[in-house]
This record gives sequence, C-alpha cells and structure tokens, in this order.
Amino acid sequence: MKEIIRKDIGRLNTYIPGKPIDLVQRELGIKKVIKLASNENPLGTSLKVKKAIKNSLNETFRYPDGSCYYLKRALAKKLNVSTENLLFGNGSDEIIDIIIKTFLNPGEETLTSETTFVEYEIVTKANGFQEKCIPLKNFRYDLEAIKNNITEKTKVIFIANPNNPTGEYIKEEELSRFLKEIPRDKLVVVDEAYREFIDVKDFPNTISRINSDNLIVLRTFSKAYGLAGFRIGYAITNAEFINAMEKIRQPFNVNFLAQRAAQAVLEDKNYLVKTQNLVATERKKMYKEFQTMNIKYIPSQANFIMFETDMDGIELSLKLLKEGIIIRDLKQYNLDKFVRVTIGKPKENKLFIQKFKKILKEEK
Repeated sequence: MKEIIRKDIGRLNTYIPGKPIDLVQRELGIKKVIKLASNENPLGTSLKVKKAIKNSLNETFRYPDGSCYYLKRALAKKLNVSTENLLFGNGSDEIIDIIIKTFLNPGEETLTSETTFVEYEIVTKANGFQEKCIPLKNFRYDLEAIKNNITEKTKVIFIANPNNPTGEYIKEEELSRFLKEIPRDKLVVVDEAYREFIDVKDFPNTISRINSDNLIVLRTFSKAYGLAGFRIGYAITNAEFINAMEKIRQPFNVNFLAQRAAQAVLEDKNYLVKTQNLVATERKKMYKEFQTMNIKYIPSQANFIMFETDMDGIELSLKLLKEGIIIRDLKQYNLDKFVRVTIGKPKENKLFIQKFKKILKEEK
C-alpha cells in the first residue's frame, strides 16, 4: 500500500504533544498526576464559560455560525480593530495551514528558526513546500540572519513571539527594524500565542501595524483564556489578506460551543487578570528555586520555563513521570538536556520542585 501514500509524507516529523493525565494514570497505575507539559491555564475553565456552555447545549444540533458573527464583534471591540481584520480557526494550527494554502505558490518556501513551534515545519511540508530554518542566537530568534537568508523563493516568515519552547521574546525596536528591512513581497507571520503573559514594556505593538506592513498576527484562546480543549485561535491582519484567507477557510471550522466559550471568557476580565497574576508570581518563585539549585534556566515571557540539567531530558521526564508529574522533554527540538515545565498552581509547582530535588539527589 506504500505506493498509494504521497512520497514525501514519510519525511514529515510528527507533532508530539504532552502526555494526557489519564494515559499516565493507566500506564503507570498512578492516581494523582499533575500535568505541567502543555502550557495550559492553571486555573482551569472560567465559570462564565461553564455557564455559557451549559446554557448552549440545547442548540448543538445546529451548524455553527461560519462567520463567527458575535464573537468577531466582541473581539474586534476588545482589540480596537475592525471585524474585517479578523479570521478564526480551529486553533492557530489551522490558520497556519490556511496561510500556507493562501500565500505560497509552487516553488516558494517558508523561513523560520530551527528551534521554534514545530507546526510551522509540519504544515509547510504537509502542503508540499520546503522550509528553511535558521539557528537561534543565545536562545533568541536571529532576525539579522533570517533577513540575510531571504531569497526569491522565500514567501512566508514565521516568528513565534514569545518563542516556544524557549520563552524568549523579540523587542519592539528589533521587530520594527526587521519589518522595514525585508522586501515588501515577503509575508511575516508573528505568532503571539503567549502574548497575555508578557510583563515587559518593550514588547511589539503588532496590531498597530496590520494595515501598513505585510504582517499577520496570530493569537489564541488556548493558553491564557483556558480554552485549549475547544480549539480556537485567530488571525489579525489587513482586510485584503483576510478576504483571501476566507476563500480557503472551511465553512464551519470553529464549532458552536467554542464560539460561545470564547465570547464568555472575553467577558470574564477577572479570570484573565487572575491567570496573569498567578503565572507572573509563580514564574518568579520558580526562578528563585532554580537559582538555589544552580539550575540554568531561560527567563521566560510565557507561562512556561525552559531549563537545563546534567541529565538527559527524556530520562528526567520519565523519572518525574513515575512521580506523577508530566513535563516536556525537548528531544524533538534537538535540545537533549533541556526540558520545559509549565507554570501550574502553587501546590503543583511546589510538588514539582520537591520531586525534582529528590531525583537530583538520587543522581549524585
């Protein structure tokens, strides 16, 4: 049957998600499991979302509104943009796919970093295009090197800001200079999945550029808004780009409950503030713990921290798994001795540190 499958499919990498809690419970027979692997919201689901979903269950037999009419208006108001500047997708993953299908011509390619969100590579190659990857510089996007590697084939440049898995970010001045220096026929996609967690003043104001630069901004409801299970993300860009992408977008790509959940969580301002405060506070606590332990970590502008130990990342992850704690090894990113831990609730983070110290002690 192999001759039926497209020849280049075998060369594609597979996205490796964090292990689900119930899978670990089944495999290891552990009742209490803490998941700190997938950068999910530590507060769980907003109460307003739960209420909205409960009140919407009797309507799920109908198709969803393909245009996301009410959600689009609510989000446009919050972001101070026009509804013509927004497009919704089944997570940002689908929008990445829509971008590839909308903007790349045969023979063109994408450009990004070697150590970043792997879906850029997977989706590019799954659509039959090539991707060029540039190494990070001190764990940060090397925009100068990316600019110098732009060729006639380059069409779309993917930039994750803050970056996953490093947590590093690109500053306002850096992105502004980069956008001015690259050719106007190249599209820049800035993926701001973790935008709500930043606590610096020099983070780029990308939305202000959507009508003047060749730019698409991606954001999501999965992280700070706690809707990962609903799968809903969105693009912000100029109306011309949106109209083109709408021709590729599937008619009912965002399900009915996801739309209602997103509308509800936008109204729950306290939920977002609580999430931001919790992550900021616990992130600083985690830094202090790592400093005490002499663990090298990368300061993060996201709800996770990437750190390095003398152990192999997979080995450490497996040892923690046996202790009932799921973190993320970074073998897929060729960072063999690094792992990534999501910021959880205070008790979860404390338990992670306790178990981590126990494992390090046993290794000595």
